[in-house]
Amino acid sequence: MKTFTTWTLALGLLLFYGCQDKATQLPPLDILIAPELQEQVRDGRLLLLLHHQEGVEPRFAVSDGVGSAQVFGQDFSGHSGSSMAFDLSVFGYPVADWRELPDGDYFAQAFIVQHERYVRADGHEILLPADKGEGRQWNRTPGNLYSSVQPVQVRNGQLHGADLLVAHAIPPVEKPADTEFVKHIEIKSELLSAFWGREMTLGAHVLLPRDFEQSPEEYYPLMIFHGHFPSDLSGFRTDPPDSDLPDTYNARFGIYGYERIVQEEAYNFYQQWISEDFPKYIVIEIQHPNPFYDDSYAVNSANLGPYGDAITYELIPHIEKTFRGIGEGWARFLYGGSTGGWEALAAQVFYPDAYNGCFAACPDPIDFRAYTVVNIYEDENAYYEEGPFRRTQRVGRRNYLGHVSSMLVDMNHKELALGGDKSRSGDQWDIWQAVYSPVGADGYPKPIWDKYSGVIDKEVAAHWQENYDLRYIMERDWDKIGSALAGKIHIYCGDMDNYYLNNAVYLTEEFLESTENPYYAGEVAYGDRFEHCWNGDPDNPNYLTRLRYNTLYLEKIAGRFRETAPAGFDQKLWVLRR
Repeated sequence: MKTFTTWTLALGLLLFYGCQDKATQLPPLDILIAPELQEQVRDGRLLLLLHHQEGVEPRFAVSDGVGSAQVFGQDFSGHSGSSMAFDLSVFGYPVADWRELPDGDYFAQAFIVQHERYVRADGHEILLPADKGEGRQWNRTPGNLYSSVQPVQVRNGQLHGADLLVAHAIPPVEKPADTEFVKHIEIKSELLSAFWGREMTLGAHVLLPRDFEQSPEEYYPLMIFHGHFPSDLSGFRTDPPDSDLPDTYNARFGIYGYERIVQEEAYNFYQQWISEDFPKYIVIEIQHPNPFYDDSYAVNSANLGPYGDAITYELIPHIEKTFRGIGEGWARFLYGGSTGGWEALAAQVFYPDAYNGCFAACPDPIDFRAYTVVNIYEDENAYYEEGPFRRTQRVGRRNYLGHVSSMLVDMNHKELALGGDKSRSGDQWDIWQAVYSPVGADGYPKPIWDKYSGVIDKEVAAHWQENYDLRYIMERDWDKIGSALAGKIHIYCGDMDNYYLNNAVYLTEEFLESTENPYYAGEVAYGDRFEHCWNGDPDNPNYLTRLRYNTLYLEKIAGRFRETAPAGFDQKLWVLRR
């Protein structure tokens, strides 16, 4: 088996790089840069994007699905001049080789992802994209440059009609304004600034309880809603839904009028929030984008820096001091879904006394024996299961019926084309690698597997296990942290999660149910035929419950308060008076 795997990999790479050698015979494509933008172009990645559909910018159409736009990408550094030569032999997605593009009419766009130079405390000098207030989204980052969309033709491997001029820059992001209930803060993190060699900030959107200004003697519990980069506080609206909302179809949930549902739920939450019998607490959504992704995964990382410590010891105490949080571990709770679910559990595990409970919905893989559908410790290849006479691709995405829409190799090759081999795509597999991996010799994250071939690096896998495999860490350290975690762990997942995240939850549940001295005394539950991201409500669909995180777990949180809060805590209003 091992000999066959090595032979097939060598043959595949030979064929791939062989076709690339032939493709280099194609003349490069000149991408022009407008005179007023030329001084801005020094380091980055140049993307050439093609799409079949008119009226859709190709930069917004690259996806894991079968309808993805085509993208080719190449890195550059130290550039100067009025044009860039695009090498058509570079790797692409979904079609890897330019010469294999079907003849036809397309819409083309050139895009420049700007890179900045970082000199980190570990001594490495590296080039990475920077967040500019948008949440590290390459196709929306202020300062990134792009061309207008132009119709082109591909005939026999030749591109016709392309005169792509990079003449547009994405404008700055407008920051949201404070309101009576919602405040926005941003602080310099001393820990992160020291790591990155430049000023780094952390931010948060803060939802304050009713009568906050009128009740200076009241101090409140803190609810930390983890998840992807929030541009503003989600799910809270003081006005009724707009009357002129279009009744459009939402493909993700298969319903019409979802925008109205979102506004209705946000307004309903506001009405609960201001009612006299509703408990008082502070909700925060954290902004922690970084050069690799829209958030940091809220843990310390060799590649990203000490985000776990920065959030727990810098940002949260600052918020509690500013907005009269109680400021003690028994009065802090964590919840979130997907990325936020992993973060909620990770923060609880790594800082067991700092928080009084986590509610982790559809968490990213929490046991790397089920890193979606890959066992990184035993499997040799992430993309394929190999036998003596054939190999089968591993699945990346399914729906609740089990119908498959993407394979793992597709998802990773998309990132390889967008960001290259340095974990710079700003997408899902690259951020997992950036957070969990050790630093490579070149200063970038050491790959868990070869991004092209899928061959797994077992030394990197061992590093992942010891530092970020949450099930393994809990089992390894239960005698030390179990007493601090008892009663605090709650995990929810649909048993038809689109990304097979329920597999890692099954494995984690096996361990949790085996615990003794103490028993974990929490909860693990599954939603029958629910997709990503089921969060524990068996009676309502995902499209509703995903909008109710800030109220969904209040009964369970109230139970923790009854067990753990000091005598002076108001169990009805959830305030501590000082």
